[in-house]
Amino acid sequence: MYGWPLKHYQHTAQDQDMNSKPLSEQRVGMIGIGLMGHGIASSIQRAGWPLSFLDHLGNQPVDELVAQGAVPFTEGADLAHHSDIIIICVTGTPQVEAVLFHEGGVLQGIQPGTVVIDCSTAIPSSTVKVAEAVEAAGGRFVDAPMTRTPKEAAEGRLNLIVGGDHDLYETLLPLLQSYAENIKHAGPVGAGHTLKLLHNFVSVGFSTVMAEAAACAERGGVDAKVLIDVLAQGGGAGTVLDRLSPYILSHDSSGFRFSIANAHKDMEYYVAMATDLDATRKTASNIVQVLDEAESSGFAQATVPELVSILARGNRPWAS
Repeated sequence: MYGWPLKHYQHTAQDQDMNSKPLSEQRVGMIGIGLMGHGIASSIQRAGWPLSFLDHLGNQPVDELVAQGAVPFTEGADLAHHSDIIIICVTGTPQVEAVLFHEGGVLQGIQPGTVVIDCSTAIPSSTVKVAEAVEAAGGRFVDAPMTRTPKEAAEGRLNLIVGGDHDLYETLLPLLQSYAENIKHAGPVGAGHTLKLLHNFVSVGFSTVMAEAAACAERGGVDAKVLIDVLAQGGGAGTVLDRLSPYILSHDSSGFRFSIANAHKDMEYYVAMATDLDATRKTASNIVQVLDEAESSGFAQATVPELVSILARGNRPWAS
């Protein structure tokens, strides 16, 4: 697999002093206050944890967080130095590696016993290397990628898939429960990201199939409501249909704010993981091709439901 299990860092007396602080008093630092991260940060604040964050141009507006006491830092190392727990919620593997390893990054300021929680979507082979680096620096690591949308993030109702030491998972549960309602311990480090990619392969794959079917129905003159009713009463019923139905019926994509660029990235990560495992990936590779063509045709920031309209334009040119 990916080299599981990792060797465990031998904690020192200094670690024990830091870890003896009650979880409710531990300082939480966040990296990535985007659409999902902003909801996580708000939920953590509502639950009473002291919060700081990395100031970055990609953040959503943070005025409300600051008004509630959140402290910004301009360098990852400084944030890490003042945090007991660091939550990373960035786009993917290159960004996770950057915030940890680059000059002024988290690993340069991490304190003994600090816990790093990676909520991003990442390639599991990289996750294991990241965890090893965190442990070598004296910290501890869990991967805790999430599913659901920014709406559930703002409500503190995400789903989390956690990879890491089970005892550490149990210790962190109260914090995780402040921003998630369904939390599953998947196994050792890397298992969370593995299951997240499996989940997204199914979710994005089904969404792409649904979008292509709806596009074909549109070109064939099939009434959208009839299509939805037939699918809902048969084998097409489920979460993907529920998410895409508003767009198929009235071009409302607000319920599924997941960009084609992110879907494309996640599917490429899945193919990379499947390649590492020497697993079959023919279907995934075809879905990657569809998303790649949509993104390269100028629709990177369009939402996944908008694939219906993109594909309904015909094979070429999509951007016309």
